[in-house]
Amino acid sequence: QVQLVESGGDLVQAGGSLRLSCAASGSIFRINTMGWYRQAPGKQRELVARVFNGGSTNYADSVKGRFTISRDNAKNTVYLQMNSLKPEDTAVYYCNSELATTQRMDVFMFYWGKGTLVTVSS
Repeated sequence: QVQLVESGGDLVQAGGSLRLSCAASGSIFRINTMGWYRQAPGKQRELVARVFNGGSTNYADSVKGRFTISRDNAKNTVYLQMNSLKPEDTAVYYCNSELATTQRMDVFMFYWGKGTLVTVSS
């Protein structure tokens, strides 16, 4: 079994910063991508940022220049540093990972965390 556990969500004023963390644990064989998605009330879940096994990254246009994703492979952990937060960044942030387990090392599947709430007040 695999678990993704997020932390770091909070209430913050516009212009402030937060750092989200997500740790993957369990019977993990190999991780390809780790990333963050978010879902605001009444909206679809959208990609925020992701980091690939080789270290390359991509970001949603709305967060470029403000958010930075990083990854600690030794800890199976991904971070999202969020600066210059805006009210429109308010959402539940979900961790996502494409990985293979020790039970099925040749099959990569997507796993999700339960989410952490980020609220940005104006």
